[in-house]
This record gives sequence, structure tokens and C-alpha cells, in this order.
Amino acid sequence: MRRVWVIATMFIFILSGCGLFGGEKATKEIDPPKDVTYVEDEQALQEKEVAEKETATETVQRELYLIDKNGFVVPQTFALPKTNAAAKQVLEYLVENGPISELLPNGFRAVLPADTQVLSVNLKQDGTLVIDFSKEFANYRPEDEKRILQAITWTVTQFDNVKRVKIRMNGHDQNVMPVNGTPISNELSRDDGINIETNGVVDITNTHPVIVYFLAQDGKQTYYVPVTRRVPNSEQDELAAVVNELIKGPSYGSGLLSDFQADAKLLEAPKYENGKVTLNFNEAIYGSVEKNVVSTHVLNCLVLSLTEQPGVESVAITVNGKAELVDESGKPLSEPVTRPQNVNTGSF
Repeated sequence: MRRVWVIATMFIFILSGCGLFGGEKATKEIDPPKDVTYVEDEQALQEKEVAEKETATETVQRELYLIDKNGFVVPQTFALPKTNAAAKQVLEYLVENGPISELLPNGFRAVLPADTQVLSVNLKQDGTLVIDFSKEFANYRPEDEKRILQAITWTVTQFDNVKRVKIRMNGHDQNVMPVNGTPISNELSRDDGINIETNGVVDITNTHPVIVYFLAQDGKQTYYVPVTRRVPNSEQDELAAVVNELIKGPSYGSGLLSDFQADAKLLEAPKYENGKVTLNFNEAIYGSVEKNVVSTHVLNCLVLSLTEQPGVESVAITVNGKAELVDESGKPLSEPVTRPQNVNTGSF
């Protein structure tokens, strides 16, 4: 009998050590950690996924210079995904059949040849952005060569720290463009102009460039087009020269439009003070709209054109020395108008 009791006792001890009866070791291995709440973990995971999704869809407004139906290089503003590689991104959006394809407005096309890759972008301390394109960069139409240079330059120089552009292809500096041989040995900048007009210019050496904005239309879409005009060096007042070119209007056959009346004129020289330009017009600035009402397009073209001039930040308009004006929406023009951050956004 004693032998049976000893055997039974040993059997119970062995089973207890194996944990089958809920021994201490089994409790430690099976019971969940006391500080873990599975519901809270699931909620935190869902919040993380939402935050990552919101970050992925966060966008920022960027200007892309595209080619319109008339062959002009024109800024169009798009909401692009936010990224730390913004310069590389906007260049990739200039590629035909690339991510821009689903965003293109009617009558517009991308400027870089299909399959072109942006191999690298490198910003130097002096503000020069060195862009290295793949060999497909050379597969463009000859008539697009200068448009490509302008579109690249004006697109990346929207960033304040980019002043100039240098182009490479497959790691090699390009002194001339690969198709028509346009020289590009020096860095490109906005000083080189955009949509350059030379019609009627007899002696280009005795002129200098100004940029003016005219209108273009495709169906119901109206947008603003920058044009580089040559004005005589004898023109002493640069601000007046810009206004007079706007009144003169776009070149015949260009496809561009203007809301300025031919008999509109400045009654005195523009006044500049602390970044503000004040213009005093005759009543023809009203055009065909109601008295005291300035056309939205007239106002926008003046502001866009004059703020291209160094130091100009805003524009104020008077008629016969009086400032009792409103825009087409009825908003008083008692305060000077500043340049919008982006052009051709669908709203000014």
C-alpha cells in the first residue's frame, strides 16, 4: 500500500511539472501580458493607416509650363502630391505620356519627349540647378527646341532658390541642344525670355526685353500667356513701356487676345513707391463695360505684367486721378492688387 501511495505521489508531481494542471510555468507562457489591450492596438493601427493615407494624398500647388494649341509656352497650375523632391517631380510632369497625361487641359500638350527620365537634379550653392536627362530627351520635334528650354527654365525657377539651369544628358554637359543646335553653354534663366517676339524689330541691339501677359482662349477656358516684347532702349520709363505694350495688344495672327481699348492711355507717368505702382488712365480703360468698372482681364494683365518688373509688388489704378473703381464682381479697387502666387489656376 505504501508503494502505491509513493508511485501516485510521484505521478502527480510529474504532471504538475509538465504544466497540465496549471502550474506556474504554464501560466507564464500562456497568459497574455498584463499591459496589452488588443482593442487599443487595433485602433492605433487604424489611426496610423489613416495618417499615412492623408500624408500620401497631401498636395501642393505647382506651375507647369506646357505648350498650348497656338504653340505658346504657358503656365498652368496643378495640385501635385507633396514631396521632398519637388524640382525632380515638376520635371517628370513635363514628360509626354507621363503623369501629366490625365491632368492636361484641352488644347495643351507636354513638352518633353515620351520616356524621358530625369536621372538627377543637383542644386549648386549659386542657385544653378543641374538637370541630367536620359538619352530620350533628344527625341523631340525641331520646332519645339526653344519651347523646351523655356518650359524647363520657367518651371524649375518657380522655386525661390533656383536661379539658373544647366542641362546634361546621360551625365554629359550639353553646350548645344541635340536637334537644332541652339546654344546652351551658359546657364539658362528667366532673363532669356519666354515666347519671344521679334516681329517688326529692325535693330535688336538697340532694344531690350519686357514681359507682358495677353489672353488666350480654348472653348470656355481663358488663360494668360507671357510674351517677351522688345522695346527701344530710348524708352526711359520701363513701367510705362509695359503698359503701352499691353494697350498695343498682341501681334496679328498670334491667336492671342486683349481686353484693352485702343484709345486707352496713361495720363501721366506711372508712380512707384515702396513696391506699389499707381497708374492714372483716361476713361477708355473702362472699355465697353459700365462706368467705374475695370475689366477683370485688363486688371489681371496689368498686375501680371508689371509685377514681372523688379521691385514691383502691387498695382493701383485711378481714372482721371480718382480711385472710385470696382472690378466686374463689384469689389472696390480701393487697395492695390498684388500678384497671385500661381498663374492660370482657374481663379485669379
